[in-house]
Amino acid sequence: MERALKKAILNRRNAFFYKTLNGAHAGDLFMSLIHTCELNGFNPFDYLTELQRHAAELSAHPQEWMPWNYRDTLAQLTTPTAA
Repeated sequence: MERALKKAILNRRNAFFYKTLNGAHAGDLFMSLIHTCELNGFNPFDYLTELQRHAAELSAHPQEWMPWNYRDTLAQLTTPTAA
């Protein structure tokens, strides 16, 4: 429990340095994604990289690109379908 609280405290301390509310919102979003990846045992850098690589698919179906199921979505994209 203390480990989870440390993340929230660290984010709150770093939030003092955001210049705009939009920047704070973006920073909070990324911190949430990074922490969710860590809790699910995934590398946050790999996850965010795949989001960038598949931005069009992400825009069309964001629910399929959550940290806990993005690997399944990647596997479906790379598996050739039989015609």
